[in-house]
Amino acid sequence: MSLLTREELRRELKSGRLAPLYLLYGPEEYLRERAARAISDLALADSPVRDFNESKFDLAADDVQQAIATAQELPMLGGRRVVFMTNFARLREADEAALSRYIVHPAESSVVIFVADDIDKRKRLSKLLLERCVAVEFAPLKDDESVQWARARLKELGALADDRTLHHIVALVGPGVRRLAMELEKLATAALPEGQITMEHVEALTDRSRESSNFELADYLVRRDRKRALSILHRLLEDGVEPVMLLGLIANSYHRLALAKELMARGAPTTEVFRVVALPFSKREEFLATARRTDAHALTRALERIAAADLAIKTSQATPQLQLEILVYELTA
Repeated sequence: MSLLTREELRRELKSGRLAPLYLLYGPEEYLRERAARAISDLALADSPVRDFNESKFDLAADDVQQAIATAQELPMLGGRRVVFMTNFARLREADEAALSRYIVHPAESSVVIFVADDIDKRKRLSKLLLERCVAVEFAPLKDDESVQWARARLKELGALADDRTLHHIVALVGPGVRRLAMELEKLATAALPEGQITMEHVEALTDRSRESSNFELADYLVRRDRKRALSILHRLLEDGVEPVMLLGLIANSYHRLALAKELMARGAPTTEVFRVVALPFSKREEFLATARRTDAHALTRALERIAAADLAIKTSQATPQLQLEILVYELTA
């Protein structure tokens, strides 16, 4: 039928339009599940016996013929029948043929939703599904897309945050909308009754899974461990971290170290250091050890070089990844 974006699917459902066949595929499981639920909710909105009209089949374990028969049955007490089908990639030839016949001639009273982490577009069944279904790919979100999704989700939760705070949440949480959704719900609850999420809420409550990797990166840079620093850099880039945002996280780590170094040189107690440099308790001893062994002049030079790399990326001087790799080489020289 057609390949839709997530937003196009949302508009189709909002208008009340339903297709007999859907293919939802891609690794972003949370958004894929929400889309499948939205399709099912619309299809069963008028069903007085939803539990009897909704079925799920794992075609790697369940009988394919039974799944097809269920899709062909008339719904109980009118309305529509919804059938979810997963793990359809490696069917026996006879089962694939039977499923293909159903896909070509689907029951008008049913909505069948095929769900997969990925599909091999070279296979006959995959080609047929892409041709006959309303297909939507759920690829991992880029950071800017995560920020947009977070803003919309907070609106649903009756909360809000400014752009700086939203970018900071995404930078800390990292890839994966399920984890981001959990953090947003926690922050929205903490922001009651006003509903305004602040940087203080984020620093106190947000799971810092990506920042942990970034702290490792900064630590290896300070130690001049080039091999490990490059390994973490590439891992973060593969996770979908935008280069400019990653550079900002690196700059933030160095800035924190420079602030701590200055406070420690003045004889400030650790309580004062961590009042200015907010960190979770689990990271404090490691952070202090890194700050103690780092030269203040080296931190200043590193911040100047990071600023130069930021300008180079924003003015399109070579690729962002190359600029980051050059930066790692220079900081670990």
